[in-house]
Amino acid sequence: MASVDGSWDCVVKSPLGDQKLTLSVTSDGASFTGTASGAMGSSDVSGTVDGDTIVWTQSVSVPMPMTLDCKATAAGDTLTGTVGAGAFGSFPLTGSRNG
Repeated sequence: MASVDGSWDCVVKSPLGDQKLTLSVTSDGASFTGTASGAMGSSDVSGTVDGDTIVWTQSVSVPMPMTLDCKATAAGDTLTGTVGAGAFGSFPLTGSRNG
């Protein structure tokens, strides 16, 4: 099991306030699959794994349709990274592993 695997309780600090989400990650070599779910809906996600870092894109429709560019690094039971929202800028992501 890679250090990124598991369920993470995350918060993205956005201009719309704190966006809470649960990110589930299952790695398989240099890739991963999972889900991201929160108040703005749930979606399947997939991306790449490089050591302790995962990178993925995620489409959202609320508050408007856009694609988010996400990158996060695991250190023990802590996840830190960024969520890029195109012209709206980049926002910090933090998380802690469930269980």
